[in-house]
Amino acid sequence: MDLPAGVDTGSRLRVGGEGEPGEGGGPRGDLYIFIEVQADEIFVREENDILCEVPISFPQAALGATIRVPTLKGEAELKIPAGAQSGTLFRMPGLGVPDLRGYRKGDQIVRINVETPTRLTKEQKELLKKFQELSDAQDYPLHRRFMEKIKKSFGG
Repeated sequence: MDLPAGVDTGSRLRVGGEGEPGEGGGPRGDLYIFIEVQADEIFVREENDILCEVPISFPQAALGATIRVPTLKGEAELKIPAGAQSGTLFRMPGLGVPDLRGYRKGDQIVRINVETPTRLTKEQKELLKKFQELSDAQDYPLHRRFMEKIKKSFGG
């Protein structure tokens, strides 16, 4: 039996004439199938939208990049703008689950997570130290706003 696109946990399908035989030789009843969709390791479904989290590197987030992301039908390209922050959501229209009534498809929503390297070479450390020396508060607006809130809260 083929399941219709868009079914989700809690959906109920009726298969006519495939149930128990009727009393006294009457026609067979209907078979009802209750759907429970297994969780996926990559995708999370929210109604007809599909969510996934994709790790990206600090240079990709800072400089911008085009990355390949998994979709329900393979891979697709996603453009990450320069200065992207961890947790930013990107909407990919029409790459979600079809509506059961056939109206439209949901979207795929990609949340990026900027990954910090756990091991650095000596050269990488030196370059990052130089980068830090060349940076100022204007380069980090979230940190700047946070520090302003602290000063405001504590009268500093």
